[in-house]
Amino acid sequence: MHAQLVVSVVDDDESVRESLPPLVTAFGYAARSFSSALEFLASDGIEGTDCLILDIAMPGMSGPDLHLELGRRGCRVPVIFITAHRDESLRQRLLRQGAVECLFKPFSDVDMLQALKAATTAP
Repeated sequence: MHAQLVVSVVDDDESVRESLPPLVTAFGYAARSFSSALEFLASDGIEGTDCLILDIAMPGMSGPDLHLELGRRGCRVPVIFITAHRDESLRQRLLRQGAVECLFKPFSDVDMLQALKAATTAP
């Protein structure tokens, strides 16, 4: 199905890093997880990532900051933000800044699948 596409999950919450990759894999994507934005930036995972699922609030570098940094580096990987904070104005701002989606935790499997399809079929 999407076996060649790699989704990287960046979230400081261990439970998310344990639960989200199996879901992403069940949808037919390859999955990797990182505990922080800095860990992701230091990895060799940037080049091989077809979609990023980013937590918004993380210690050190936030998800939006990582998104901006990747843009500065010329990396235009599609981003799906996830957050426990229901802030519709922040969601709208992130979408205007180029995010594919911003899902509020807890989100449904269906919502995540729709976001992944949008991210991986975008031009």
